[in-house]
Amino acid sequence: MAVKSKAAQDFIPIKEIRDGVVILKDGTIRMLLMASSVNLALKSADEQQAILMQFQSFLNSLEFSTQIFIQSRRLDIKPYLTLLDERLKEEMNELLKIQIHEYMGFVKTIAQSTNIMSKLFVIVVPYAPPRSVTASTPSSGGVIGGIFGKKKEASTAPSKSAIEAFEEARTQLEQRAGIISQGLSRTGVRVVPLGTEELTELYYRLFNPGEAEKKIDVG
Repeated sequence: MAVKSKAAQDFIPIKEIRDGVVILKDGTIRMLLMASSVNLALKSADEQQAILMQFQSFLNSLEFSTQIFIQSRRLDIKPYLTLLDERLKEEMNELLKIQIHEYMGFVKTIAQSTNIMSKLFVIVVPYAPPRSVTASTPSSGGVIGGIFGKKKEASTAPSKSAIEAFEEARTQLEQRAGIISQGLSRTGVRVVPLGTEELTELYYRLFNPGEAEKKIDVG
């Protein structure tokens, strides 16, 4: 008897991404915050101590679980070198052409001798609604279904109570995100919530590590 293969979506815990909120199959929801970084090495000893104390105070003030996700990947500099090469061809000033050419050589040398890494800092804010959002809100596969090609027949529009339940849950997430943003701002870290398109791109990159990366900017 032939074994029926499973679609890629069956192995992903995400049911839907809607309005900047990740809805998991277990009924819980998530909001993701992109965080900037602070270079402690450039700070004085007193500044470093102050930042660490503020971060400790922030962690102690949290009354809900929070996940901090950090990812390091080797940065592909080929697009940057291509951009420089185009600039070199357009440049009319001979002196600037020489400088651009030498700079390209410097960048290539650094890339060959050192692993240039890009770092991603994401704070995952969870919330478990009293009533499962996934159970009360019909879905047609959402954004995730579109990515992995698994589509369901269109269902009826969610009822008013389902919409209200989702909005109430999102409000709770936004309040938690606000607490995190205020707490981290005291350490010099800026955070911005990721929208639906940015979340889709992020999860696609995580589940497809071989794909070329596309930078998500912190506003």
